[in-house]
Amino acid sequence: MSHLPRFWNLGWSSFLDWWSNQSVVSEQGPSPLYGQQNMNEPLLDNSEGQLFLTEAFKVIIEEVLCKGTDVKEKVCEWREPEELAALLDLELRETGEPQHQLLQRIRDVAKYSVKTNHPRFFNQLFAGVDYHALTGRFLTEALNTSQYTYEVAPVFVLMEDEVLSKLRSLVGWAEGDGIFCPGGTMSNMYAMNVARYRAFPEVKLKGMWSLPRLAVFTSQQSHYSVMKAAAFQGIGTENVFKVKVDDRGCMIPEDLGETIELAKSQGAVPFFIHATSGTTVQGAFDPLEPIADICDRQGLWMHVDAAWGGSVLFSKEHKHLMRGVERADSVTWNPHKMMLTGLQCSAILLKDTTHLLKHCHSADAKYLFQQDKFYDTSLDTGDKSIQCGRKVDCLKLWLMWKAVGSKGLEERVDRAVAHTRYLVEEMKRREGFELIGKPLFVNVCFWFIPPSLRGKENSPDYNDRLSKVAPVIKERMMKQGTMMLGYQPQGGRVNFFRMIVISPQLSHQDMSFCLNEIERLGNDL
Repeated sequence: MSHLPRFWNLGWSSFLDWWSNQSVVSEQGPSPLYGQQNMNEPLLDNSEGQLFLTEAFKVIIEEVLCKGTDVKEKVCEWREPEELAALLDLELRETGEPQHQLLQRIRDVAKYSVKTNHPRFFNQLFAGVDYHALTGRFLTEALNTSQYTYEVAPVFVLMEDEVLSKLRSLVGWAEGDGIFCPGGTMSNMYAMNVARYRAFPEVKLKGMWSLPRLAVFTSQQSHYSVMKAAAFQGIGTENVFKVKVDDRGCMIPEDLGETIELAKSQGAVPFFIHATSGTTVQGAFDPLEPIADICDRQGLWMHVDAAWGGSVLFSKEHKHLMRGVERADSVTWNPHKMMLTGLQCSAILLKDTTHLLKHCHSADAKYLFQQDKFYDTSLDTGDKSIQCGRKVDCLKLWLMWKAVGSKGLEERVDRAVAHTRYLVEEMKRREGFELIGKPLFVNVCFWFIPPSLRGKENSPDYNDRLSKVAPVIKERMMKQGTMMLGYQPQGGRVNFFRMIVISPQLSHQDMSFCLNEIERLGNDL
């Protein structure tokens, strides 16, 4: 495995030529990883295991990373659930299987999984592959440690601190706190929990019995994790007040002020404002400066959910979308989205320097966080987390950042926005594509109007018929495996497509292919 970086540069063909000369896994009998029951010998056979890993890695390289990034290959091999379950033979049995059969299992898993690295996968807020980050992911899994104490994760405790510090500096904070979390939802939950603790520290000991009715404020297009957090933390979803948005999907600050006063009139106590930088559907950015003004006047915690949009902070050209973010108390940022670190990589960043994160969540487990250790116990960061075992999520980001630098990450953001603008101009030149506003970011929302519906906007059944177009086209593209993009209704709008343009593997040809394919799949509707 130490040869990997050299072959990474030479390309897959050279790598595979070398790899094919390595030892072949045994095909005889059940998996030989487990030795005979000789108590004087290890139960696991390392040499056999490493041979199996060698062969398995060849399959992963070929099926996932070569075929999975090739535009001539399918994005997915669709099968109905019953057929897929039979093909995969999912049943777990008493005895193990031979190695050659296990390798076939790996091939099958790769074949029938969606190829999210494919240039024509536009379905989610993540796509594409960065090979340095992927190397970090492989290394993370091989080292298999938990990010809670310096004694078991010395490299990663220091690395996480450095990466979080760099992310905070991009937000505009010279100091602060933070932690990597298992996804943006958890990061948003951390922010709400710490905000409540700052306002009512007695909640940690006495619980909700000690608190008044609390109120949370967020936009109508914010992520559903706000509702989940309110439910999970006992605040209640009825106490999440939704603030109106404009046509672009951005929070209206004037309505935020009015909604706060409405909550107060109902006996609720405001404590948390959840703004969004990069909404899930439209990619909208709430105006942070006027929201911060309101938070300052009211003494409220301001959180910015930049899980999706945070990466604009790398770009000199586009960071204005988050103007005022330095005034926030906390920020969620998911590098596994636009930065391509791979799932999962999410950070909660705090401006606080008084250790609120630790005070809020600590339980002082004596078997982990002994205070008489031989090193500086402030390096044991695990008590900041609501988890005990915590996966290392900093290495993949750190290694990728080391490889391409901040300038390389800036280039990715700028290129994605440029591709988006190209796509929008192409849509404007084609009949049948109707944009839902001008994109602020890399989310392109649009309807495809098939020939049978053009010019019939005033028909009483127009919206009903239009709502059925996107689902049919989506079904066709997936069953044929040509590409993937999402659709949804929103507010008073019937089903429309949402195309996410972020993968560095993309070209203008891929943009044109997407539009051509939608026309091919939908012109007969």
